[in-house]
Amino acid sequence: MKVLIGRKVGMTQIITEDGTQHPVTVVDVSGVKVSKQLSQDGKVTHIELGKDQRKHTSKPDMGNYKQLGFVPMFKTMIKLGSNDEVLEVGTELGANIFAVGEKVDVRATTKGKGFQGVVKRWGFHGGPATHGQSDKERHSGSISSGTTLGRVIKGLKMGGHMGSVERTIQNLKVVQIMPEEGLIALGGSLPGNNGEYIVITPSVKARGKK
Repeated sequence: MKVLIGRKVGMTQIITEDGTQHPVTVVDVSGVKVSKQLSQDGKVTHIELGKDQRKHTSKPDMGNYKQLGFVPMFKTMIKLGSNDEVLEVGTELGANIFAVGEKVDVRATTKGKGFQGVVKRWGFHGGPATHGQSDKERHSGSISSGTTLGRVIKGLKMGGHMGSVERTIQNLKVVQIMPEEGLIALGGSLPGNNGEYIVITPSVKARGKK
């Protein structure tokens, strides 16, 4: 089982010994602990990982995490495979469970953009700027027929809330590991703002690739 919860610190660059420059995102993976075990028919089938301590909580939550001793701020559930080791509650995972050069997938929540129109949200080019145009430069235009259909089709691209959705970036390379500081440097950029929680898992599409 190779899964870590991290917190996005920010982007920087790393220059290797051969002079190659790598843009990387630094991720804080310190303090990740097994927060809960779920069993079925007397066998542990899932474990939950948690990171950071929630400051304000309730008595039911404290009772739910009594064995751990605190309520995690962010947590994720992992299904155990037949060959995965069952870790006890409170076991801490470190950055060294991954290796330099390994490919990983990162799951995170993208930046929220608020309500956006069709030009920014879907890439519409808008209406013409001349020839009698009044105030429709960034409008979507017609959204439905008036007679035969007489309604707006479901799923039509229109203005609306943009961002704040979960996305997965695949095949990111582990460029550097700093186990003492609890940091991992991943090649490229990651979704979300600095400080956003992310989940790092082994890449599912990197088999046979260097």
